[in-house]
Amino acid sequence: MMPCADFMCYCLIKSSAGHEIIPSQADGLRKLGSEFDMPIASINPATGETVRTFDELSDSEIQHKLERAADTFSEYRHTSFNDRAEKMLRAAEILEDEKERFGVTMTTEMGKPIKAAKAEAEKCSWVCRYYAENAERFLADEIIETNASRSYIHYQPLGSVLAVMPWNFPFWQVFRFAAPALMAGNVALLKHASNVPACAIAIEDIFRDAGFPKGAFQTLLIGSDAVEGVIADERVKAVTLTGSEPAGSQVASTAGKLIKKTLLELGGSDPFIVMPSADLEEAVKIAVTARTINNGQSCIAAKRFIIAAEIAHEFEKRFVEEMEALYIGNPMDDTVQVGPLATAQILSDLEEQVSKSVELGARVLTGGKRLEREGFYYAPTVLTHIPEDSPAYEEELFGPVASLFRASDINHAIQIANDTPFGLGASAWTNDKAEQGRFIEELEAGCVFINGMVASDPRLPFGGVKRSGYGRELGAHGIREFVNIKTVWVK
Repeated sequence: MMPCADFMCYCLIKSSAGHEIIPSQADGLRKLGSEFDMPIASINPATGETVRTFDELSDSEIQHKLERAADTFSEYRHTSFNDRAEKMLRAAEILEDEKERFGVTMTTEMGKPIKAAKAEAEKCSWVCRYYAENAERFLADEIIETNASRSYIHYQPLGSVLAVMPWNFPFWQVFRFAAPALMAGNVALLKHASNVPACAIAIEDIFRDAGFPKGAFQTLLIGSDAVEGVIADERVKAVTLTGSEPAGSQVASTAGKLIKKTLLELGGSDPFIVMPSADLEEAVKIAVTARTINNGQSCIAAKRFIIAAEIAHEFEKRFVEEMEALYIGNPMDDTVQVGPLATAQILSDLEEQVSKSVELGARVLTGGKRLEREGFYYAPTVLTHIPEDSPAYEEELFGPVASLFRASDINHAIQIANDTPFGLGASAWTNDKAEQGRFIEELEAGCVFINGMVASDPRLPFGGVKRSGYGRELGAHGIREFVNIKTVWVK
């Protein structure tokens, strides 16, 4: 998901989209000054109150956890799929039974509406069950006919995998990595975002309570300057990161120098295309949800709305009305549709991006400002007449801000959609079969949804192209990312 995040990797600083990005040198952060120092803390975005701060692990504590992970892997890799599945199904039960508590933890730390937070816990339960039930089939030996008496593909776990994960879906992003990784026989190390430490600790507790060995899943509460050393440690065999393009580039570069596998899920500026044959009422309804889900802080949230010229006026009118009707408030309220942004910095960055876009010629149809209330709230916003050199055209806006474009025909719509360095997801609305075929073939994205909102699903591979990253999570492809695909040939 981009953001998707405020990822504390080594030497991270904030990007305009709310991610932490990584300077090229380990001391780069210190040269930039203390304004980028980020304590590990729970800060309630609805009030700005610091709920709790957390101490970072010492060097010796980090080494102890790395050694524990390696020792655990030496035994855990030989456990049966049935044994792993039993524990993973118990994790699923814990998530379901305690979704209220986990929901409160997520909402307190990053501000998502409580209803969505509880649904996130339920989705994590789903992915645990999915891999518990399918991992053995996905990793079964594959017989290949050759001139040998026996030849096949054999899948084996790699070892300790480091996950650098975001705050925007603080449970889901972790479980969609951890469930397949643990079912494959790997062990996991989590470096979560600095503003969701309670979520990180809760996830470790879930796996512990489910019966997994103590070293199978460990949270690392570490500062930004410690992550490079973890990646470099020979006991860590691979890295997965969900975050910004600069963060992904630096992590991949560091891991690449050490010949370590990486999986990157980076930014997105997803198009949402509506053609004349679409069900306009349904398209508008889903468009609002697709832009404001998770308070607008989702890498696969629709961000650029590309509307056929002949229906653009009507879509625009309905879309603005629906955005203005959204209920904004305390995210602990079950009826709230849009809560605060996750941090004060994200709010400030979004405000600056919109302001700069307006200065360059963009027109505000509704919103366009922070809300004068306690916490980090930004009004649901719709922009149009967006110049190509403006942030609203070139950058990912991580908040409830929609950019509207008019397309003269399908060729123009595809051209606008692909005019971005990102390629995560795309949604196209049309009941014309020929148009559907063109969107499927020509949109440059890791996933294309026709007449539906882009969403992740445990059964389907998820990931991007271009600067949105590489590799796939979820589905059969996801569990095979961190295994040795071993060819066996026997005469």
